[in-house]
Amino acid sequence: MLDVACGVGASIIQVARETGADGLGVDLSGELLAKARSAAAAGQLDGRVRFLEGDAEALPLEDETVDAVLSECAFCTFPDKPTAASEMARVLRPGGRLALADVIAEPARLPPELVTVQGWVACIAGARPPDELRALLEDAGLHVEVIRPADGAHARLLDRVEARLRLAGMLADSTPEELRGRAARGLELVAAAREAIGAGALGYALLSATKPGWAGR
Repeated sequence: MLDVACGVGASIIQVARETGADGLGVDLSGELLAKARSAAAAGQLDGRVRFLEGDAEALPLEDETVDAVLSECAFCTFPDKPTAASEMARVLRPGGRLALADVIAEPARLPPELVTVQGWVACIAGARPPDELRALLEDAGLHVEVIRPADGAHARLLDRVEARLRLAGMLADSTPEELRGRAARGLELVAAAREAIGAGALGYALLSATKPGWAGR
């Protein structure tokens, strides 16, 4: 299984541990990948889970080399979503499956403060509605089988949004006063996200798709 934008590797390590599958994680951040390798070694999985530095829009893999692809809360951050979808389809073997868990949004219904740079940091401004995600995956040659809203994930979504906004504020080259202002702004954005969730303009969904073809090898 390939985990696209794997971060610190938590998901692919869990999959390898629970299913016995071999895992491969790809991420742009060498710093996160170093943590992922350490976590795999600590779990005695470094022989079965590998990590590569690479871009979701140019995966460092040959065609049809993985049985499954996972992408968790990352697709919304990819600038060129059609290319990313095509890359995930390209590396899947015929009969292989894609599992996509992502923020979903109706961009035209989002509060203006969420369609900003901060909104991109929080994984909101780049989110798309389920029908558009379906179209992106099907245009890439995949057959979408399931789209299921992840009811109950809203609290976790807000936690993730708030954590990203706070981190962006802490990393900024700012005075303490500016940081306090950024923190206050972050809380305003979290409140706007909460409002958008309540209005049904923002949420989280799970998608499952298959690459057509013969699954045997």
